[in-house]
Amino acid sequence: MNEALKNTRIVLCEPSHAGNIGAAARAMLTMGIDRLALVRPTTGAHQSHEAVRRAARAVSVLELARVCESLDEALEGTVFAVACSARSRAVAVPALDAHAAVRRLAVVAMTQPVALVFGNETSGLSTEQVNRCQLLAYIPTGAELRSLNLAAAVQVMAYELRLALSTAAPAEAGLELATHEELESLYAFLEEQCLASGFINPAAPTKLMDKLRRLFARTQLEREEVNILRGMVRTLRNPKLR
Repeated sequence: MNEALKNTRIVLCEPSHAGNIGAAARAMLTMGIDRLALVRPTTGAHQSHEAVRRAARAVSVLELARVCESLDEALEGTVFAVACSARSRAVAVPALDAHAAVRRLAVVAMTQPVALVFGNETSGLSTEQVNRCQLLAYIPTGAELRSLNLAAAVQVMAYELRLALSTAAPAEAGLELATHEELESLYAFLEEQCLASGFINPAAPTKLMDKLRRLFARTQLEREEVNILRGMVRTLRNPKLR
C-alpha cells in the first residue's frame, strides 16, 4: 500500500483559498498521501499563515508542494488521472462514481504514477481539464446540495483510495502504460494527421478528437501501443511503394 500511496499525487487546479489548500494537505496526509501539485494557485496561498494553520501537522505536504503553470505540467509522468467534479457535462472521458473510479485508479497506482485532480472552489474543473484525464469521478450527494468543500472532496477520494488499496491486486506484471505527455503528443499527432488528410472538419476539430480521447481512455494505452498507432498512421499517410 505504501508504494501505491507514494505513486499518487493530488492536483488542485487554481485553488483560491489558502485555508482550503491547508485543509486539503491535512486530508491527504491522514490517508498517507504527501504528493501535492498546485496549478496556478493564488500567489503565496500555500505558504500563508492560514494554509499552515489549517494543515496542522501536515505542513510538510505544503513545503513539498509543486507549483505548476498548467495541468499538463502537474500531470507529467502520470499514466492514469481521475478528474473529480460534481458538475455533469459532455466530456470526452467516461464517468464513474467515486468508489468505482478509485478502484480502477488503485490497481494502476500499485506500480505506476497516478493522480486525482480537483478544480477551483467556485467553478470546478473546466471541460478541457477533465478531458486531460482518463476518468471523471463524482461523489454521490443529496439533491439539496451537490458540491462538497474542496478539502472534504479530497478527504473522501483519499479515503476511497486507501480502502481500495486494501484489496486491490496489482496490474499485470510488465504492463507499461503510456504517460500523460505521451498520450497528449499522440492526440496532437492524430489531430494533425486527420486535418491534413481531410478526415476532420477543420471548422469543428474537437468533435472527433473528443471521441478519440474517450475511446483511448477506455483502453488505457500502453507505451508500445502508442508507438504502434503513430507508426501505423504515419505509414498510411505515406505508404511505402513495393
